[in-house]
Amino acid sequence: MPYLYQDSKPRPCALPGAARPTHSSGKRYEELRQDCLRRGVLFEDSDFPACNSSLFFSENPPIPFVWKRPGDIVKDPKFILGGATRTDICQGDLGDCWLLAAIASLTLNEKMLARVVPLDQNFGPDYAGIFHFEFWQHNEWLDVVIDDRLPTFKGRLVFLHSADLNEFWSALLEKAYAKLNGSYEALKGGSTIEAMEDFTGGIGEMYDVKAAPDNFYEILGKALKRCSMVGCSIDTSSAAESEARTPFGLIKGHAYSVTGIEEVSYRGRQVRLIRIRNPWGQVEWNGPWSDNSPEWRSVSPSEQKRLSQAARDDGEFWMKFEDFKVHFDKVEICNLTPDALEDNTAHKWEVTIHQGSWVRGATAGGCRNFLETFWTNPQIKLHLTEKDDGEDDCTFIAALMQKGRRKLKKLGAEMLTIGYSIYESPGRDGHLGKDFFRYHPSKARSKTYINLREVSNQFKLPPGDYVLIPTTFEPHQEADFCLRIFSEKKAITEDLDENVAIDLPEPLHPTPNPQETEEEKQFRALFEQISGKDMEISAEELEYVLNAVLKKTKNIKFKNLSLISCRNIISLMDTSGNGKLEFSEFKVFWEKMKKWISIFLQFDFDKSGSMSSYELRGALKAAGYQLNNYLLQLIVLRYSDEQFQIEFDDFLNCLIRLENASRVFQALSVKNKEFINLNIGE
Repeated sequence: MPYLYQDSKPRPCALPGAARPTHSSGKRYEELRQDCLRRGVLFEDSDFPACNSSLFFSENPPIPFVWKRPGDIVKDPKFILGGATRTDICQGDLGDCWLLAAIASLTLNEKMLARVVPLDQNFGPDYAGIFHFEFWQHNEWLDVVIDDRLPTFKGRLVFLHSADLNEFWSALLEKAYAKLNGSYEALKGGSTIEAMEDFTGGIGEMYDVKAAPDNFYEILGKALKRCSMVGCSIDTSSAAESEARTPFGLIKGHAYSVTGIEEVSYRGRQVRLIRIRNPWGQVEWNGPWSDNSPEWRSVSPSEQKRLSQAARDDGEFWMKFEDFKVHFDKVEICNLTPDALEDNTAHKWEVTIHQGSWVRGATAGGCRNFLETFWTNPQIKLHLTEKDDGEDDCTFIAALMQKGRRKLKKLGAEMLTIGYSIYESPGRDGHLGKDFFRYHPSKARSKTYINLREVSNQFKLPPGDYVLIPTTFEPHQEADFCLRIFSEKKAITEDLDENVAIDLPEPLHPTPNPQETEEEKQFRALFEQISGKDMEISAEELEYVLNAVLKKTKNIKFKNLSLISCRNIISLMDTSGNGKLEFSEFKVFWEKMKKWISIFLQFDFDKSGSMSSYELRGALKAAGYQLNNYLLQLIVLRYSDEQFQIEFDDFLNCLIRLENASRVFQALSVKNKEFINLNIGE
């Protein structure tokens, strides 16, 4: 799938409240709803129809699902009943516990919930079978419209549902998120932080519980007070362990929500507790401080009431924080503002967004292990100018996100392994070349390359200029990406893409030499032999001679020059306008071609006779053409083969097209200047 290069210049952070409508009709939710009310029909979403393709892409439904509207399932359906709470979220027969854990966290913040789940929707008099939800995607808020037909089996919802069978907001939210990602099956397996970011536009951080900082309890408490979304999970050592139950009632490889953190007075001392929720709505921790554990008998009723402690099999439970650190492995925090995690004062970060692409053969260079292509990746310059308050360094978070991979699951795409490196800038503008990375180590980098949607890490670096290189682990892997930089103080970022520039030598105008060299005599004899009596070479004659000569040239791979290519050469070199080449014109072109062969051989580093498309940037620059990533990508798509190799005939065609285009561009520039001067003169 060829990816069109996306300009990675910095962009403002997206704000909620201006969500872009996504329905194929171009209409907003209210327009669609009013259309249905006017026509007296219930909305049917043609973009996400009630059929198997909306459910699964790799298999047929294991049971005969029936799509039903809430009014066909229960007598008195409600959108939200008694407020949206974490107990409204019970997992069905879909492996999307990561999503449900994020929804449970979402219910802890009313303002945030109302943004994702507009609360002015209901099954009342203006009901039209249509609902909408808002999600953040890659620096853009989207308004996703759905109809309310839900998959059922034997009259019961198959997937996410509320503990109250009359309540449907959570089931409809899951359907909207499935539509956003292409199908329900696309939601199988994921990271809680992914959904948390889609609900908030926030920035995620991941902690290894076993290696967490000493103040981890305070970090979690501060995150929950800021209404950050927090999830946790237990690692598995093999696929067989996925969703295996431990002796303590915990589920491995399962996404839980952290919903509270408190200290409780117990037998004269303070005990640190943490509250966890299983999105299944059942199956709970059975160790100390679980629902029916004896520890609660030594806690006063008022304390139990403060902690909302009740012995219910609702999937939510308390446990001692020390036990939590023993039994859980990962914690994911989605910072909504995001706020600082280092001190007790919450503040907003400065945010910069970059959109870009890794394009096979052009800008998909892979990690530093692949030095020959690593330098071709997109490069983002980061100016850190202001120190943190009271500090000598500058704090920032770099978050690299690959875009749209979940939606591409049905096409066989998986999450790529991604990461980034940060280098101290050498102080010059323009795309950094291979030799820079050969001799300079990175100053910082992502902790690991991993196949998650987003990789993010927090850094402290001295003020200065840095270059961030976002990459896939392997070269030649294509994807769009979004890079977000969150800095405590204002940081300036810019894309190190090249400006388009042409720096060609002055055209040669050979003067007659009364005494020709032996080489020139042989060259003239060749010309006379080809041209015949008129002493001019036509496109057909040029095609014959160039193919004959270049096929015999050593050290280059060459297929064939077409007649059209030869006409383009004549168009480039013909100064008389007769559509043929005279001897002097042919001689100038021959000198050009010798120079181009020399450049081609110079950039054929492995001496294979063909040139890697990743070296094309340097080769074209040597020939006088400085191109940006977008133009480079288009040329690579046009002239390289499936192994990202360019043979000499393709290189020659490319240069001829560029030189013809540059002549036109220069001519237009001159005319524009004359036009401007004329207007100024008037």
